[in-house]
Amino acid sequence: MPVVQNNELKVWQRRDRNKQLQVWFTWLCGVAIFMYCWFVISESTTWYFVYDAPRIAADIGGRAWPPRWSYLSELWEPLWDTINVATLGTALALVFAVPVAFLAARNTTPNKTFLRPLALLIIVSSRSINSLIWALLLVSVIGPGIFAGTIAIALRSIGFTAKLLYEAIEEIDANQVEAITATGASRAQIIAYGIVPQILPAFAGIVVFRWDINIRESTVLGLVGAGGIGLQLQSSLNILAWPQVTVILALILVAVIISEWVSAKVRHAII
Repeated sequence: MPVVQNNELKVWQRRDRNKQLQVWFTWLCGVAIFMYCWFVISESTTWYFVYDAPRIAADIGGRAWPPRWSYLSELWEPLWDTINVATLGTALALVFAVPVAFLAARNTTPNKTFLRPLALLIIVSSRSINSLIWALLLVSVIGPGIFAGTIAIALRSIGFTAKLLYEAIEEIDANQVEAITATGASRAQIIAYGIVPQILPAFAGIVVFRWDINIRESTVLGLVGAGGIGLQLQSSLNILAWPQVTVILALILVAVIISEWVSAKVRHAII
C-alpha cells in the first residue's frame, strides 16, 4: 500500500509495519520450533552410524548384485496372495464403508444427534491407525497369515472410503432428490434413484484408488506376519540373502507400477 508522508507519495509497500512484524514473528516462531525439533532429534541420534551410512549402503548394494533371478519362481504365489489381500480387503471394506458414509452425510443420515457422530467416530478411528498397526494387533489375536492381512487392509480402508464417499454424497444436486421426493417415493427409492446415480462415478473412482493404495500397503504386511510377499522379504532379510531381497523389491516395484497403470486406466474410463 502507498504511504503518504509530508504530502509526498512514498514507494508502494506490500504490507504495513504491523503486518510485516507479524510475518517476521511467525517466521521467528517457525525457525525456533524447527531448531528445537532438530535439537531433540540430534540428541537421540547416533551420528556415527549416519556418517557411516554411505559405506554400509555401498557394501549392501555390492552384496545384493547380481540379483538371484532363480528365486523368482518362489515369489509368484506370495505375490498372488498379496494381490488377493488387497482386493478382498477392499471389497470387505466397502460392505461397511457404504452404510457408514450414508450415516455420516448430513443430507442422508437419519439421526444427526447420535448416528452421525458415531459414523464419524468410526471413520476417524479407522483412518487414524495404519494398516501395519492393525496387522500387528490382528496377528496377535487371530494368528499370522493372509486372513489377518485382509482384515487389516479392510479396517484401514473403511475410514478412507467412507470419508470420501460421504463428502461426495453431501455435494450431490439437491434438485434431483427433491424432484423424486415430490413423486411420493419412499426413502429407499430416493436413495436408489436420486442419490446413487449421482455418486456412482465418484464411488467407482474411490474404490479403484483405494485398491491401488492397498496393493502398496499389502506388500509390507508380511513383515509383521500377515502373509504375502512381505513375508518372503522378511525371511530374506533375516538370513541376509541380499540377492533375493533385490529380486523381491524389483517384483514389488513392477506390481505397483502395473496396479498404478490399471488404476489410472479404470479411473479415466469411469470419470
